[in-house]
Amino acid sequence: MSKNFELMLRAGKSWEVAPAVEIEKPARPERVEGPKPVERVQPVQHIVPIRKKHWDGRRRRGRLDIDQLAREESFHLIQRIFFLQTQTPPRVVVFAGIDHGNGCSRICSQAAEALEGNSRGTVCLVDANFRTPSLSRVFNTTNHHGFSDSLAGEGPIRSFAKPLHTDSLWLLSSGSLAGGDSHGLLNSVRLKARFEELRNEFDYVLVDAPPLTHYSDAIALARVADGFVLVLEANSTRREAAVRISENLRAAQIRVLGAVLNKREFPIPDALYRKL
Repeated sequence: MSKNFELMLRAGKSWEVAPAVEIEKPARPERVEGPKPVERVQPVQHIVPIRKKHWDGRRRRGRLDIDQLAREESFHLIQRIFFLQTQTPPRVVVFAGIDHGNGCSRICSQAAEALEGNSRGTVCLVDANFRTPSLSRVFNTTNHHGFSDSLAGEGPIRSFAKPLHTDSLWLLSSGSLAGGDSHGLLNSVRLKARFEELRNEFDYVLVDAPPLTHYSDAIALARVADGFVLVLEANSTRREAAVRISENLRAAQIRVLGAVLNKREFPIPDALYRKL
């Protein structure tokens, strides 16, 4: 999270603008002679609406709702990838960052949750990062008996997966095998067979792959998938590396569905600068 974004969060609690009610004072009655009754003037209420903020943010009790922003961005991502494609809609998609620490695992898991919540199909999230797996920690579950075990062993693919929040969202964790064996597992004939099982068992499959600048695992996974999503980190990923990898993916006839710019900094409005 950027420093500017943290400043926005700290200053956010002073943004709450309560609706003001302006009541006109009753007019003072004129003096009259005789028994003529005095006619009172009823107070009139004028409701002053809350002023809207002129920047792209969501507030909850005066603070930015980060979870809501993440859900909205994830919905826009899956809408573009799965629902608005002019070609055949993909069902198996690989997510991979350019470098380590680009936030690929988080984006992939949020996309899977958004897809499960906005479609009627079942979703399987696959952790194919055998070297540094993280999805089991994200969902606070075990990592044993997962994807690598399915490539090396026998049994139906669903027996290696585990349901998460609901029966329509499943996790196929990386498994118990060491990362050094990943190259042979991901280039085996068994990989294609297991992906065919995933297609038959689930409506959508989202795969979290290792970074592209260090390993070739993501390329091997993309060859048996329907498309690829690149994850880049703002102010970190080098433009040359991103262009080179994109060209390599297209040269390998891998369908690039889109790119995600993660950790992007948002400009702070002038009104907020005066509060800091």
